[in-house]
Amino acid sequence: MNEKNIHEILRLLPHRFPFLLVDRVLDTNGKTTVDALKNVTVNEPCFQGHFPENPIFPGVLLIEAMAQTAGLMLLVDAEQPDEFNTVLLSVDQAKFRKMVQPGDQLLIHAELKQRRATSAKFSCSVRVQDTLVAQCELFCALVPTRKTESPQ
Repeated sequence: MNEKNIHEILRLLPHRFPFLLVDRVLDTNGKTTVDALKNVTVNEPCFQGHFPENPIFPGVLLIEAMAQTAGLMLLVDAEQPDEFNTVLLSVDQAKFRKMVQPGDQLLIHAELKQRRATSAKFSCSVRVQDTLVAQCELFCALVPTRKTESPQ
């Protein structure tokens, strides 16, 4: 997989603004780890309500960023990635250690722990510089993309 820019990520993930939470894939180690980047800016829609006077990036969005990073690994490994989406099945042992604020650059790491045919378990973490800010275990699966027929 190696490095992937935003155009390649958009080709793989169905997410779009404001819910695409991976800006770049930095590196991978074969099919076992992936490192990605998310730049947190004051323009993020979540900061309008969380919290305007002291903006804090929501923990649930940190989990979503980790899930999207893990999902990229599953999609790249799929024979026909455009025919699948990844879905989050479970989150275990989530911990939020430090607040994330505008100007922070998230370094997202996902490591494959167990793989089945269409699902996988990952150990994930988010760092800002060298500081661990969040971590969890995720279980994700590939599901066929639902194609809707155009009206006649």
